[in-house]
This record gives sequence, C-alpha cells and structure tokens, in this order.
Amino acid sequence: MPDTTPVIVGVGQFVERIDAPDYAGLSFAELSARAGAAALADSGAAAEVVPLVKAVGAVRTFEESGAMQVPFGRADKMPLAVARRLGITPDVAILEKVGGQSPLALLADMGGRIAGGEVPAALLFGSEAISTVRHLVTKGESRDWAEHDDGEMIDKGMGFEGTLSPVSIAHGIRAPVVAYALCENARRARLGLSRADYALEMGRLFAPFTHVAADNPYSAAASRPMTAEDIATPGERNRMIADPYPLKVVSRDQVNQAAAVLVMSVSAARDAGVPQDKWVYLHGAALANEREILDRPDIGGYPAANAAIASALATAGKSAADMAAFDFYSCFPIPVFNAAVDGLGLQADDPRGLTVTGGLPYFGGAGNNYSMHAFATMAERLRAVPGSYGFVGLNGGFQSKYGAAVLSTTPRTWPGCEAASVQAALDAAPKAELATDAAGKGRIGTYTVVYAKGVPDQAIVIGDRDGGGRFIATSREADVISAMLGSDPLGRTVIVTPGEKRNSFVFS
Repeated sequence: MPDTTPVIVGVGQFVERIDAPDYAGLSFAELSARAGAAALADSGAAAEVVPLVKAVGAVRTFEESGAMQVPFGRADKMPLAVARRLGITPDVAILEKVGGQSPLALLADMGGRIAGGEVPAALLFGSEAISTVRHLVTKGESRDWAEHDDGEMIDKGMGFEGTLSPVSIAHGIRAPVVAYALCENARRARLGLSRADYALEMGRLFAPFTHVAADNPYSAAASRPMTAEDIATPGERNRMIADPYPLKVVSRDQVNQAAAVLVMSVSAARDAGVPQDKWVYLHGAALANEREILDRPDIGGYPAANAAIASALATAGKSAADMAAFDFYSCFPIPVFNAAVDGLGLQADDPRGLTVTGGLPYFGGAGNNYSMHAFATMAERLRAVPGSYGFVGLNGGFQSKYGAAVLSTTPRTWPGCEAASVQAALDAAPKAELATDAAGKGRIGTYTVVYAKGVPDQAIVIGDRDGGGRFIATSREADVISAMLGSDPLGRTVIVTPGEKRNSFVFS
C-alpha cells in the first residue's frame, strides 16, 4: 500500500430546519462549515488533521449554478470562505462544475492530488440554504451573506456544455422536471405500461425510500413513510407538476443541508492518529456524459449511467450481488429505474435498499451536493460492517452526467476514476437524427404536460416523423392539452407545423 494512497477518514452532515428551536438562518458558507467541522471531528484527530488539509473543494450551490438568485449576496470564493471558518489554510481551492456528479468529480480530483503527493489531506463540502432564503424573503427579512476572500481559486466553470440544445430550450425543455418527465414517459412507452400502472410502479420504487428518510436525522423536514398508493395518487397535497409526475416523486429542493468528506493519505492519517476503523477506501469509480436529449436513440434509456456503473464495478472486481448497500441518485424515478432496475436488475423491494439517505424527494434534494450526503452515510454504514462494500450512483443535469463509485473499509490502492475509455465507447454509438423539415405527420414517442400552479399549461411531444427523422413540437392550445390528458397520447398521430422559433402540433 503506497503511503500516498487516499482514504476517506471523516464524514460530516448538518441540517437546519426553520421550525427548530435553535434555528438561526445560516448562510451557505456557514452550513458547509458546520458539516466540515463535523467531518474533521469524525476523524477523531481534528487538531492534528487541520494543519494537514492543504486542499479544499466546494460543490456549486444552486445559486452559483444559475438555478436561482439569492438576494442576500454570497461568498465570492466559497471554498476559501469555508476554509477560513475552519482554520484551514489551503494551497489548492476548487469550485467544481455544475451537476449531481460533482461530489465524485471532486473526490477523484482531490484523491488524485493526494495520490500524486501534492497534498496530504483534502476537505470536500457543499450545502444548500434554499429553505432559509425562501423563509426570510417571505417574512420580508434580509441578511448580508456577501463576503470576500483573497487567494487563488480554481473555478472549473459551469459545465453546461452538451446538456441542452437550443432546439430543446426553444420548445420548453428548461426545468429538470420537464426533461425528466419526457425521459420517464419514453421509458413507459418502451415497457408498454398504462399511465395508471406506471404511476404505481413509480410509487413502488419510492415507497421504501420514504421509510429510510423518516429514520434519517439529517432529513430536511419531518418525513413520514408512505405507501405506493400515497405517492402515486394525485390530490390536494400531491398536485401534478409535469405528467407523469405528481409532487411526491419530485426532488425536494427547499432544504438547509450540508455534507463534507475528509480525505487523507494513509501515511498522513496514520501520523495524525486517525483510527483505522475510520478508514474507507475507493475501490472503483467512473464518470460519463450522456448525449443531449434529442440526440438519444432511446430517450427513456441512460447508456452513460450503465457504462459508468459497469466500469466502476469492473475496476473493483465486484458485482451488484457483492454490495451490502446502495444509494442511487433519485431526483425523479427515471434515473433510479435506469441505473438500478433496468441496468443492474435490482428490485424496488431489494432488502438492501436502493438508498441510504432516503432520496431527494424525501430526505432532501440538496442540489448538486446530494451525493456528498450519500458518501457520508455510506461511509458510516460500511464502518459498521467492516469488509462490506457499498455503491453510490450520482446523476447530473438532465440524465446528462453519471458517476459511479464502489467503497469499502477493505484496503485498496487508489484506482483513480475512469472516464476516457468509457466516454469513447459512448461517443462511438450512433445518435438519433432530428428531421431537417419537421412539417407533416408523425407519431408521439414521448410527451409531457407541464402544469403551472396546478393548471395544465403546456404540452410537449417528441416522436418520429413519417418521412424519417425525429421531431419535437409544443402546444398551449386548450383542446390539444385536454386531448393529451383525456387519453394516453403515446403512439398517437400528430400533424406538426414548423414556426419561426418552435414547432407546434395538433392531433391528426
């Protein structure tokens, strides 16, 4: 075992609920610092470890990702703002790209620096304070969260390249719920299930998640276990967001949560006195990018996820059967279906469970940082059963980026994180072709009806044109939307009319 082999030695999580007696309305940086302090303390040697932490990495908040605006200002260099609060003086500070895969990307980056002897220890963290922002704005209160730090920071950029095309955006595919709904209904079409049957399948998938979230002390809100029927049945407290999604299967972004992971070389950890029963090793990892939605031959599939998972398991020399625990990124059902059910052949009621946190709709969708919570909880789970293995699947964008990681307390030399070979194979596969002229008849392959404040507002369809090629079109006409809701539109014939900016459609 090389002395520079990276190992996870500390994990920390923090949650602040607005109804708690000690609620203080902490900022993004303050939340991250609380989780970072918990990770340092978890090592059992915080005082000895802090001087060794020479690299820090932050996951982008939603505000830094352009997904929302915070009226209170923010830290201009989040990694340094958190490091300052913890008494850390880093040589390297990184702000990672957008996406739910970013915790693994950070772990791979920092692990590589440790393995190369550049730094002895690194702290990774992220947070969201969306619940506090909305709470304070609603009350008419303000805060000053703006702060500046001198020093260099590596900003890896937003990383939106290739996630959505101008054509997709012009037709209303902007919000994740819209994109994922299109993916979900494409999968339903492939399986040949009715709306009602598929809704119940989504409920069955996520019902076990609600039980895990209810028992998780770091859940963003008081969660309660739900049945598949509770989740699948629309109602006053479960309004439709975008067909086929009612509220209870949608990621909960109104959270105040933070998580952090401390990584050290084995020699630094040993010299600092970190007990070896804290050590968790990376056994395999991979990252892969998916094509833009309209370029995917099967909009309901996720080849990048399946390829990344296969690569990580192969590097670890393990299979799904060897895993004691799983956590699949679960912003909506489709990435879990694609990775766990269709990809690995797991069942929704697998006794090992498909999540260790409770999932984004129930534990909390802490933005790009959700899987940092998964890493933290998984490390604790694996420490409790030494020698066991756990899998974490990370999803980003619009099923655009996937990361896979296998962890264990069993010692292992640093495997790195595979990307190039996985991506080359994905890029070599054929892609769907968009029709150069969408005018004429075609059949609906997938669709969604988007709701605004509980009212159906827009229909989006994607399908195959009779003359060849794929089309996309949209409508806000009441009679078209009513027809979409009145009977299953999958496979129905439509007439597409090109417009100056977007295509429209009516039923044939």
